[in-house]
Amino acid sequence: MRRPHIRHVAIAVAVTTAATLPGPAFASAPAGPARAAAPASSPVDAARAAAFAHASATGVTRGDTLRAKDVMTDPDGKRHVRFVRTHQGLPVLGGDMVVHLGTRGEYLGVTRAADHVVKPSTVEARLTPEQAERKAEAVAKGDAGTARLVVDGRDGAAALAYQVLVTDSETTETGGSATVVVDARTGRIRSNTPNTDEFISPSLAATLREHGESATPQTGIAPGAAAGPSGLTGIAAAGRYPATAKGSGASLFAGKVSLTTTRTARNSYLLKDPTRWNTETRDAKGQELESFARGKAFTDGDNKWGNGATSARTTAAVDAQYGITQTLDFYKKTFGRKGIKNNGTGARGMVHFGDKVGNAFWDSYCNCMAYGDGDGRVFKKPLVVLDVTGHELTHGVVDATAALEPTRVDDDGNQYGEAGSLNESLADIFGSGVEFSANNPKNPPNYLVGEKLGLAQKFLRRLDRPSLDVLEETVDYWSPAAYDTEVHAGSGVSSHAFYLLAEGSGRKTINGVTYDSPTYDGSRVTGIGRAKATAVFYRALTRYMVSTTDFHDARKATLKAAADMYGANSRERKAVDAAWAAVNVTAANTPAVRR
Repeated sequence: MRRPHIRHVAIAVAVTTAATLPGPAFASAPAGPARAAAPASSPVDAARAAAFAHASATGVTRGDTLRAKDVMTDPDGKRHVRFVRTHQGLPVLGGDMVVHLGTRGEYLGVTRAADHVVKPSTVEARLTPEQAERKAEAVAKGDAGTARLVVDGRDGAAALAYQVLVTDSETTETGGSATVVVDARTGRIRSNTPNTDEFISPSLAATLREHGESATPQTGIAPGAAAGPSGLTGIAAAGRYPATAKGSGASLFAGKVSLTTTRTARNSYLLKDPTRWNTETRDAKGQELESFARGKAFTDGDNKWGNGATSARTTAAVDAQYGITQTLDFYKKTFGRKGIKNNGTGARGMVHFGDKVGNAFWDSYCNCMAYGDGDGRVFKKPLVVLDVTGHELTHGVVDATAALEPTRVDDDGNQYGEAGSLNESLADIFGSGVEFSANNPKNPPNYLVGEKLGLAQKFLRRLDRPSLDVLEETVDYWSPAAYDTEVHAGSGVSSHAFYLLAEGSGRKTINGVTYDSPTYDGSRVTGIGRAKATAVFYRALTRYMVSTTDFHDARKATLKAAADMYGANSRERKAVDAAWAAVNVTAANTPAVRR
């Protein structure tokens, strides 16, 4: 059922004064010329004042309002404030920016998504909200919610548009939701983007079907192996519930694992981890749920979960809960990040999602992970592998930070463009980092992605020589064609740069896997080590990337990150430059600005 729209179609154009809206995260543009930032009581206030005082650099204009999305503080006291923007009260797509402040709150610079003023030529719509909703329903083939007016500041211009959430979309494999943007003047569909980041792209699924391939992963624990120690710890012994308990699980892919659970009664346990912000995995019961609350909680009587086979519904939940908690542990111990959104909130997962779903994905609408049991044809096991979970939850981290977006999405749901490719690459980079962090002998860490899925080529993607992934035709080097390459194929550019930065070029064997990483021009690259390379890419993501960041912008972001951490003339910064040059991303071949 359609809900009544809440915004008038025509909006009067008004000049915004210097009045401040309620709450510390909001302020309107000052009238008149930009002026020096006044003393501020918080980093957000200081960054907002600096943005308006340096309007020629930041691109803010009369009628703009900045809302802080994140505040990042460096060890030396520098601050980085990430803002999203509204114009005349309308959300601005592609209007995000990060304002950088010195230790005394002084303006140091800005990283902005749009390099143009995002003020539209008109704020009067020709289409009604109902017309926009019908158009959105037609393109996304689902049920449209209420259309809301926005300013679309992407693609090098600014236009009035409607943004519509479409649920039960038939254009997504799992009947999830999509966000459709409709031009409010012409009715043109400006974008149609799924709200799920699926591990198996539509194009890859089609390729596997065409090849007649059936993935045959090795799963389960050794016959007769005990599930390991279980029981309660601490306060639970006194009979006070709920209480933290130590249990064990027999997984499909990771062997025997320890699980921290919640004891709710003498002989009752819940698959919910109170030591990791109540992270929980539930059963979707074969339904395509986008509401975690509708999932069925997993409970157990002896705190021993799963049997290493799909005959027990809890086995897939063991892999999911283990993978999710290991991902949270990786981000916390490596970067100090407290949860996917860095807000001390746990992550959530749902297994047995849908009927014959051969995929796993992060759903930003549900704000949770979802795992299918396999389509029964190509994938015959649940996609609950550790690096799949690390990859998909990293999409949640990207959503919470730079919010990288594809340039376009085709009718089959395949995504294209460098920002989307960078998103996929970061998910692979940090997904492999989760493996190294977990260091599970049943799932040895490596620079391969999806190696336990049982594909004929023995992996899905790899970071050292991405072009060995023939299924997705992943590329090793940048070329102008990357601007409109499918995102999983294009991800090879930055994944390759990361590997070269971490391990260097040439032949190397790590944990039993042999790598032989080439370079575009035959140059030799010396790595700085995985820990430093990971730190550089994470800092670049959280401080210097925005929704439109492409590969050349990513080069600049990682150079800034390395200079911040190790010095402008450091070996590490020089290695970053060499790694990007080795994949043909240089200052000299930077394309003309497209946004």
